[in-house]
This record gives sequence, C-alpha cells and structure tokens, in this order.
Amino acid sequence: MSVVASLLHRLRRPKGEEREVARTDVEWAAQLTPEQFHVLRRHGTDAPFGGPSVEPDAEGMYRCAGCEATLFRADTKFESGTGWPSFTDAESENVELQRDLRMGIPRTEVRCRRCGGHLGHVFGDGPAPTGKRYCINASALAPADRVNPS
Repeated sequence: MSVVASLLHRLRRPKGEEREVARTDVEWAAQLTPEQFHVLRRHGTDAPFGGPSVEPDAEGMYRCAGCEATLFRADTKFESGTGWPSFTDAESENVELQRDLRMGIPRTEVRCRRCGGHLGHVFGDGPAPTGKRYCINASALAPADRVNPS
C-alpha cells in the first residue's frame, strides 16, 4: 500500500459523523474573506505564489482560517517551489483525507476535521522523513495575528 493510500485509509472520516464546527454558507460568508470562502467552502485554489503571506502563531502552529484548529507545526514547513505552503506532516487529529477525482486524476484532498474546510492536497513526493508534501492553500490558513488559541 502506498504512503498516501495508507494515510487515506487511516484518516478517512466516518460517514455520518457530525462536524464540531458547523455553519450555513451565509454564516461562513460573513466570517471569512471572499478568498477564504472560495477555498475553504467551495474547494477553490489560490493562484501559485498568489496566496496571502501566512506565519505560524505564537505557539508555532498553522491554524485553519475557518475554525482555528491546529493543522501544521511550523517545523514541518518546507519550501517546495510550487507556490503554495508545503508541509511534511499534519496534526492527524485535526485533518482528514478524502479521495478527490474532480480534476479527472486521482488525488488526495486534505480537509479540516473540525469544520470540513478544504485545505489542499497531499502528495507522495515530499522530503524525508515522511515523503509527504501537504500542498496547502494559504487562504485556508489563519493569519497569526487573528488567531485566538483556546
């Protein structure tokens, strides 16, 4: 079983499980910027090298722009040259992976487990030690100055 297939099996969300953070589209649109809404709620994609600049919060974490769940540790971020923030690992309790066939080729989508927001995709071409590249839309990540960790 490939690394990505193994992750997909382990991190798939059970069918029918409720989201911890659930809002209507109207509520999401009022909370998020238009770019964040497009990415998180409509499965959009930032232009390469075109998303907002994001930094980790004071705890060294990157968080979901929709619900502020911790998603990635700063020490897992690396420069992939793709134009999107890239990470070698995720906080597995706060992300879920789903098969994505929207582009006509099989990919693995990364979503926030708390709110279901689309974050990006994970690929099996990352550096050691994991071999994974979580390719994440910058608009899906909360600006560090907006985060209010609980």
